[in-house]
Parts: sequence; structure tokens; C-alpha cells
Amino acid sequence: MVITGLYFALAAAAAGALLGWLTHPWAGAPFYIFALFCLWFFRDPEREIPQGPYAVSPADGKIVRIKASPKETVVSIFMSVFDVHVNRAPIAGKVVEVVYKPGKFLVASRDEAAVQNEMNTITIDGRQSVVKFSQIAGLIARRIVCYKKPGDFVTAGERIGLIRFGSRVDVHLGPEWSVRVKEGERVRAGASILAELRAKE
Repeated sequence: MVITGLYFALAAAAAGALLGWLTHPWAGAPFYIFALFCLWFFRDPEREIPQGPYAVSPADGKIVRIKASPKETVVSIFMSVFDVHVNRAPIAGKVVEVVYKPGKFLVASRDEAAVQNEMNTITIDGRQSVVKFSQIAGLIARRIVCYKKPGDFVTAGERIGLIRFGSRVDVHLGPEWSVRVKEGERVRAGASILAELRAKE
């Protein structure tokens, strides 16, 4: 479990206990329920990372959009409030750039969210390919967390951050990648293969 979830849960439970002590024991019930929700929401299960020339999903959720052009393919993953919100590195390599951009909090599944919403974009140089992915805040999300900074080295599927309470991740893949997912498909961070490197001719 993400340690942040424990803090939220303890704070909610303490508030419930205080309210129950000051008024009626059952008055704190909503806070206890919220504490349990926080423990569940901030769960962080272990994942078996596929080995090979793959880009794995950086997020749990549903593929809501795949937009292809000659230069790149953008895969958009929408995380509902029910999904695990820990984000993972899609490939192994060196973090060469981390750019935070303030913005709006539109519904994350909308196309405009990729341009107008608050986001944090991470670029990883994996030598054979450079992959960029964006943590995008949503309607409810109000906090993007990133554990990595430029110069850090990551392994594929390594935890790199999270977005609290509903959001989206966009993955930018160059033409050297063959996308292996379809719109409407559900994926799991670190465990699901998004794309495979094309064999060099």
C-alpha cells in the first residue's frame, strides 16, 4: 500500500473517533468508511513484469483512445476511481526529462484533457527507443505525484508515481513500436504489454 493512503486513513479514523467521542459513537461512521476507502484506493499490488522488447502499461485502466500518425502513436489509458493508481515506467532506461504543467481539471477521458489539464510528462531514453508518457489529472484528481527526476535510471514496470482519485496516462510511442492493444481493452500497470519493438531490418 502507498504510505499516503495510510496517512489519509489514520487522519480520517482519528476525525471519526473525535467526532464520536464528542457527540455520538455512530457519528464518526462516515469517517471510518472513508478511512477504509483510502486503504483500498491506495493499494499497490505486486506485478509480474513481462520480459522482452516490450513497452508495458504505465497505468491500470481502460484504453480509451489510440491515435496513430506517421511520427507516433498515442495510447490513452483512463483510470477510474476503482483502479489502482500507482504508475509504472513503460520501459527501462534513463529519465531524461520531467516536465510539470499546471492546467484545468476536465474529465480525463475527454480529448481536450491531453492539452488543457494539469499534467506531468516523463521522458525515458531506453537506447533503442525514447518513450514519453504523461500523468494527466482528471475531474476529481487534484494531486500528481512523481518519484523520479532527470538522471534517474528505471527498470520496466518500476513504480514512478501516482495520481490521486481518477485520472489518465497518455503514452507516446514512436514508429519503431508495434502496438499490441485495442481501444476498450483493460490493462494493468507493469503487467500488460502495450507495444513491442519492431525487429530491425
